[in-house]
Amino acid sequence: MLFADYTLSQRLERTEGRSNAAFVEIRAQLQPASGATWCEVAGTAAMFDGPDSPLTQTFGLGMFGEVTPSDLAALESFFQERGAPVLHEVSPLADASLLPLLTQRGYQPLEYTSVLYQPLSAAAAPPVSRNPQLRTRLLAPDEAPLWARTAAAGWSTEMEGLEEFIRELSVVSAQSAGARPFLAELAGEPIAAGGLFVYDDVALLAGASTVPQARRQGGQQALLEARLHYAASQGCTLAMMAALPGSQSQRNAEKHGFRIAYTRTKWQLASK
Repeated sequence: MLFADYTLSQRLERTEGRSNAAFVEIRAQLQPASGATWCEVAGTAAMFDGPDSPLTQTFGLGMFGEVTPSDLAALESFFQERGAPVLHEVSPLADASLLPLLTQRGYQPLEYTSVLYQPLSAAAAPPVSRNPQLRTRLLAPDEAPLWARTAAAGWSTEMEGLEEFIRELSVVSAQSAGARPFLAELAGEPIAAGGLFVYDDVALLAGASTVPQARRQGGQQALLEARLHYAASQGCTLAMMAALPGSQSQRNAEKHGFRIAYTRTKWQLASK
């Protein structure tokens, strides 16, 4: 039995922080003009990927020891010097002194995220194919553009401009250290994409989407099972993912054995 305690939260927060840091590192390599960079303060990973990027925030605040006012000031300067909002995604298991400090400095809660987990076993049986025309595969490094196009197509009906944003984000993500991009193909045509990031013995699942015309064909379920089996075969003992509380993504994860470890709160420093 793996309990949702402080130790588990440390593992999960460290993995997601490392995932975002790997993205920022490859962004800086591929696009030096972006100014992408990251730093660590008191065990907290602070990422800058542009003022409007969803990756521009911190992970692990208060999870690796007490955070002092000077620590927060250093993190705030990191973002403010780059013209970015100051955002911290905080586990409820963080050091108890953190919340009063955040409110004293003018932070306000912005949103919530469910963090889910599932223990993995290398002895688990491989996934069973339910559709002979559907197959999943791990992509080669030079297939990053294909994965990005497929991932972005899944968002094409959501909001104007979102497809191109996701495509640009995904082509970088697929090339980051530790990334394992998976694709589902139906009769040889790509229909769904799913990301996997491996750090130590933890596998982070993210970036799942299906092209609109191929939904309800089993693509996402096949990708989920394939990524979990692959992660276990690589020595991972734990899988994690994040979802909007009460969302369909959370329900799908719980249907496939994931449990909610805790709900994080994103805090934003109010503008002066």
